Order: sequence, then structure tokens, then C-alpha cells
Amino acid sequence: MDTLSQTFSALADPTRRAILARLAAGGATVGELAEPFDMSLPAVSRHLKVLTDAGLIERHTEAQWRRCELRGEGLRAAADWIEHYRRFWEASFDRLDAFLKDTDPKTKKGKPNARRKDR
Repeated sequence: MDTLSQTFSALADPTRRAILARLAAGGATVGELAEPFDMSLPAVSRHLKVLTDAGLIERHTEAQWRRCELRGEGLRAAADWIEHYRRFWEASFDRLDAFLKDTDPKTKKGKPNARRKDR
């Protein structure tokens, strides 16, 4: 699976998004990350593995604790991909807006209506 697909797959799960939101506030141990969830530590560890494999978090050991930290650069490819399409749609909507303004009969002041016949 390519990196971008792996990132979006990891972000598809609400538990993993909640873990990332918690890590945005700072590093935490696996136990601290597991606290708000009604699931076992092995289940949380499986979520952490998915996030690690996607490059979204980094895990390391400090004495007997396993700490996790957010890797901001892990989201860069996804953010860049989304930004590309945001610019595309923004430009498309700007063109549509311009077209609607150009074709709106209310905004065509002083221009004769081609359909109207003078009598």
C-alpha cells in the first residue's frame, strides 16, 4: 500500500483520530492513551501500530514506559494532496461565480437584451 493510502486508512478510524488529537497536546504513554477508551491495552497497541506504520506517530521506550509522540511530517503528504484539490475546487467555484455574474441579466446594466424587439 502506498504511503498516502496508508495515511488515509489510518485516519479513517475515529479511535486513531482521537489518539492523534491527544498526542497533538504532547507525548503520552500507551496507558495514558488507552485511558479514555473502553478497550484493552492490546487493542490500543494495534491502533498505535497502524499509526506508526503510517508514519503518523513515533514510539520509543523510556525506562519501563512506552511513549508515543506525534510526527507532524507524517501528515504532510495527506495535507499536500488535500491542498491540491482544495485549490482545484476553489478555482472551479471562482470560474463558476464569474460565469454566473457574466450571465446574470440583473448585472448587465446598459446592455440591450438580445431577445427584446424594439417596437
